[in-house]
Amino acid sequence: MRTYRELFRTPEFRPFFFTVAVQVAAQTVAGLGLATLVYRDTGSPLLSALAMFGPSLAQMVGAATLLSAADRLPPRAAVTGLALLFALSTALQVLPDLSVGTLFAILFVQGLIGSVGGGVRMGLLGEILSRDGYLLGRSVLNVAVGVCQIAGYGAGGLLVAALSPRGALLTSASLYLAAALVARLGLSRRAPRASGRPSVAETWRINGRLWSSPARRRIYLALWVPNGLIVGCESLFVPWAPEQAGTLFACAAIGMLAGDVAVGRFVPKAWRGRLASPLQALLAAPFLLFALDPALPLALAAVTVATAGYAASLLFQEKLLALTPDELSGQALGLHSSGMLTFQGVSATLAGVLAQYTSTTTAMALLAGLSLTVTAALVVAGRRTHAEERGHADEPGHDDEPGHAEERGTRDRKPGCPEGVLTARPSEAGAAGPSRRRAECE
Repeated sequence: MRTYRELFRTPEFRPFFFTVAVQVAAQTVAGLGLATLVYRDTGSPLLSALAMFGPSLAQMVGAATLLSAADRLPPRAAVTGLALLFALSTALQVLPDLSVGTLFAILFVQGLIGSVGGGVRMGLLGEILSRDGYLLGRSVLNVAVGVCQIAGYGAGGLLVAALSPRGALLTSASLYLAAALVARLGLSRRAPRASGRPSVAETWRINGRLWSSPARRRIYLALWVPNGLIVGCESLFVPWAPEQAGTLFACAAIGMLAGDVAVGRFVPKAWRGRLASPLQALLAAPFLLFALDPALPLALAAVTVATAGYAASLLFQEKLLALTPDELSGQALGLHSSGMLTFQGVSATLAGVLAQYTSTTTAMALLAGLSLTVTAALVVAGRRTHAEERGHADEPGHDDEPGHAEERGTRDRKPGCPEGVLTARPSEAGAAGPSRRRAECE
């Protein structure tokens, strides 16, 4: 699948796309409305910021306790039900005389269920699209998220001014209801991807299994750490240039959207495995210029070029899916999303501490240098593991390690084949099959 026309002709993708886009717009409008409401009631910038970004910080708690539900709930019912829960909880925030503590308790619940929602949606995307279409579909969703966030903040500001913060929250609740309706009517009924009941113990067990694979572990670190550190750089745009921060954020959005379109639509499949780490290096390197306290035009150009590197996450997600059994795909992607959001919050806090004791430009350069260092370390670790695996493969009588065989075998087993009877995928047939699978793990 290589064109947008093919993508939007895929059954169910259009209602899925609309559901995700409307929920992003609803979340953006609600965040702005609630942050304004909390600031008016408390006068606290900290509480206002937490009102907007607090649910993201709660997602890691959900990832550690509830994430097994992402693969164990019927996808259509889960998407519909979660949208309804968001509509109800957002409407509750409109009630008069609610304490700030109650508002934050509702936000915490939204963060918990949001961690499950991300895994459910991304796992369902993998079912709606073929493996070849996942990267293009994910890139289109990234573009939609960026556009809906920009539109949501603009519309949210107008709603807060024209109606009130509570009016913005009611509008958000209505958007969540619309998303629930589209999901219920537009998506097909599907069975859960995995059997069994969701539980905290099952969540820990599957998270441990996902983390136990060295190849997947490197991918998770690549998805969380280098990108998160650059988000920390972006969190310092306001103190560095208060009057031009909006322009800097707009340039970052433009660069990110351009990178997603280029990688999702135009990069050949044969190049994808080679571009992930260079794109992450591109993401960090231009931010080193901030050590020189550049003039605004140079800063805008650097930010625009750098943020195209966020497209590396698309390539790492594709690798993560290739290494993950289908029945764990929802939890695997949910763990990625929750960890990413959590590390972004940690990085923003780290950026603030560094800027407090040095300067904003020094802090941005330090975070960019650390991002490059982590990227380089992950590349070296991957090459070392690959070389060790090739060395073991050349030994007489060598078999694949049990962990690797299990993960590859789950994906490569034909329907109906008994445990242990594996077959190569068509693209991997022939003598090159085993070595190619091993290379994909890197």
